[in-house]
Amino acid sequence: MGTFSNIEWTEMTWNPVTGCYKVSQGCKHCYAEKMAHRLKAMGTARYVNGFLPTLHWDLVDQPRKWRAPRTVFVNSMSDLFQDDVPVEFIKAVFQTMVETPQHTYQILTKRSERLKELSAQLPWPDNVWMGVSVEDDRVMYRINDLAAVPAKVRFLSCEPLIGPLENMPLTGIHWVIVGGESGGGARPMESHWVEDIQRQCDDHGVMFFFKQWGGIQKHRTGRLLNGKTYDAMPKRAHETRPSA
Repeated sequence: MGTFSNIEWTEMTWNPVTGCYKVSQGCKHCYAEKMAHRLKAMGTARYVNGFLPTLHWDLVDQPRKWRAPRTVFVNSMSDLFQDDVPVEFIKAVFQTMVETPQHTYQILTKRSERLKELSAQLPWPDNVWMGVSVEDDRVMYRINDLAAVPAKVRFLSCEPLIGPLENMPLTGIHWVIVGGESGGGARPMESHWVEDIQRQCDDHGVMFFFKQWGGIQKHRTGRLLNGKTYDAMPKRAHETRPSA
């Protein structure tokens, strides 16, 4: 289940876990849930359980087959740190990432408390980037939880941004992605919320990536912020290794 992706900040997705439960307002219009139900209706074997959390042990080793370096979003259709995923499974996923240093892995979670709790039991090689989703100030605590994790790259996904994020604790954070909600029922994102986050990133020396304005037809709104594209991101694993 390695699939090339149209997400602007990655190249492909790897889903050894599918399915999840909603935990905050950022989950309200979950694209993964809609896709999972669609795939179940199409008879796709991996989604026979719909959006119920499902472990795919046979996919844990999949990245070992990829020779060329890739940037990989881990579990775009789930959350690796949800309670339904046992620690031994999380450790197996991390072991694969450790043993495939040519790839750069990007993990996102909304379960920052469990991430913080388990982080000391996990290896943190340079090619594993760890992030948390922060959609509004009600979940700002996730940033502090992330800051305690010894990943080389710690990042925030402020998408869907559904409220202002003033005075974020950005010490120890390396990268921030911002994007508006898209699709049916998309909640609006105010431009001054985005501009304030961009200013905070500048003030703290944090890389800033503006993904999209979103809306029902996101292709119409684009991803320019005040006439400029913001594409900053950390160097990936294959970009930091010395050449032979």
